[in-house]
This record gives sequence, structure tokens and C-alpha cells, in this order.
Amino acid sequence: MDFQLSDDQRALRSGMRDLLGAVFDRDRLRAAVERDGALDRSVWRELGAAGFFALRLPEEAGGVGLGLPEAVLLFEEAGRTLLPGPLVATHLAAGLVNGAAEGEAVVTAVAGELPVAHLAEADAVLVGTDALAREPLVGEALRAFVAAARPVRSVDPLTPLHRAPAGAGRVSATKRTRADAERAPAATERTPAHVGRLRFEAALLTAAEQLGSAARTTEAAVQHAGEREQFGSPIGSFQAVKHLCADMLARTEPARAAVYAAAVTGDPVEIAAAKLLADEAAVRNARDCLQIHGGMGFTWEADVHLHLKRAWLRAASWLTGAGAEELLAAGLGAAGRLPRSSAAYERPVPEAGGGG
Repeated sequence: MDFQLSDDQRALRSGMRDLLGAVFDRDRLRAAVERDGALDRSVWRELGAAGFFALRLPEEAGGVGLGLPEAVLLFEEAGRTLLPGPLVATHLAAGLVNGAAEGEAVVTAVAGELPVAHLAEADAVLVGTDALAREPLVGEALRAFVAAARPVRSVDPLTPLHRAPAGAGRVSATKRTRADAERAPAATERTPAHVGRLRFEAALLTAAEQLGSAARTTEAAVQHAGEREQFGSPIGSFQAVKHLCADMLARTEPARAAVYAAAVTGDPVEIAAAKLLADEAAVRNARDCLQIHGGMGFTWEADVHLHLKRAWLRAASWLTGAGAEELLAAGLGAAGRLPRSSAAYERPVPEAGGGG
């Protein structure tokens, strides 16, 4: 079986890299940092026009008609550039929330006890223990939900966070007006029957972002090691630095294989493994990249620390390390029965939560 990317998939990935290079270059990244992560709606609309959010909607619904493997490629590119915003939630809400597919609406999600990303800027919020189990909050219900939340300090300067009080989603959902109900999307084949599947898809897309960050920090470390000189030689010629760079690559490529394979199968246990590997690669690669950069890597002007902070935040989103390990253990204990059963999507996952 050939798991190499097709020519069309390579072109799709290349096109998204070119687009992000044009609409979200380093200058815009640093501008977003200065804005404390406030979203640039023009970039959001550019993504919508390029089909980023509508990628998996059928063509008859105004989408591109592609699948999860192609979505993973786009989210990998978004992770490389540290593109801010609740990309995963808005992508999953395409076809469910008016304007999400076109990039006209920003959709975030909340589940469990984790803070909510970009809540103040959201046009809709997906709420529930599964984050996608209910109709989204819009209008008056959304305003009540935002008013009940409180801002919390975020480790990532590009991701403002709010803490929703216990029961806020349940209270807000009861305050829906008739106009809100009319604007809300009707139930489709994606809801509510597949809410468990969507939760794992969100974890996989987050893993793809982590993969992109891991690859980018590996490239940055190798580039710096080749340019920075010490004792008359590039630091990349020193064995200790060589090992660090080699370890970064050795973490990135298995994570890539796991993420791509999970995108093909959609298996929740394989998704758990992919998220586990991608989280480790993103966090540890960013730390090693910081070490290779030395003191300058810790400065505010450098971008390396932004990758580390975002990697920490993503690692706690949708499916944590503890939750992924629990799923893997359950899959091994079931001797292959659980992964091929729909019960895998409904199995409780400790510490699983929502995120952007």
C-alpha cells in the first residue's frame, strides 16, 4: 500500500504554505503578539476563501469535498506558521454555523474544565461535555455565556483564554431566543450522531498543528546550528548539537507517520497515538530548539519561545496525554476489538477537553 502523498495533495500543501506566507508572514505574527492574540478577521476571511474551513464539506454544500487526510496537511501548515485562532473548532463547525465555512464567523469550543480560547471574539460557541454535542450558542445565549466567563492568564500570548464557570453552558443554553433557534443549524449527519467522532477528529487536527510546529522548530534549529559559529566553527559541527538536531528529526518523522496514518483510518486509538507522539515532538523539539539557540532563544524578539508556549497549550486541548494513554491501554486490553467498534468513539476519556 502506497502512503506517499499524491501530486494533488502536495499541490494543496504547497498552495496553503504560499497563502500563509503571503497573509501571515513574520511581521503579521509579531503584530498579532503585540495585539495580545486578537484575531485579524481579514486573514480569517482569506482562509475561508481558500477553502480552509469548508475543505471537507461536500461540493453540493459549497465545500471542497476533500477528506481528513487533506485537512491534516492544511493544519500542519497552520502549525508551522503559528497561525492563531480557533481553527479546529471553526473547521468542524463548517456547515453547522452560518458563516463558518466562508471564514465570516469565528467559532470556538468549550468542554470539560479547560479554558476557552478566543471566547471574546467568537461568533458562536460549541458547548457540552463533548464540546460538539449541542447546538452552538449564538446571539443572546452567547452573550450571556461570555458575560459569565472570566479571563485567565494564558501561557501563549497569541491565545487569549477565558474560564467558563461550572454550568454556564447549561444555563446559557436555556436562554436561547426564538430568533437564535431559527438561526441555529438543523441537525445533520454530522450531529449529533457523530459527536464522538468529531471530538477525535479535533484531536487529530490539533496533532497535525503540533506536527507542523515540530517540523518548523527542527528546521530552525538546523539552520541556526549551521550559521552560528563558536570557537571558529559552526556549532552544528559539535557532537552534542548534532545529537539534539538528530533527536528532533527522530521525534518529528514518527509523529508524521502516525498523524498521516490516523487521518487515513480515522481510528480513535490511532488518533490517540498520533496526538501523543505529536505533542511530545512539538514540546520537546521546541525545548531543544531553545537550547540550540542559547540565550537569544529566550528573548521576546525570537519566535522559538512562541512555538513552545503554543505546544504546551495544544497538548492540553481536546485529548491530553493521560487521555490518550488511557485509550491506548483500553485498545490493547480489548485485543483489537475496541478500535474497530463504534464504542471507541463513546468511551470516556480522562481529562479530554475542548479547544480552538
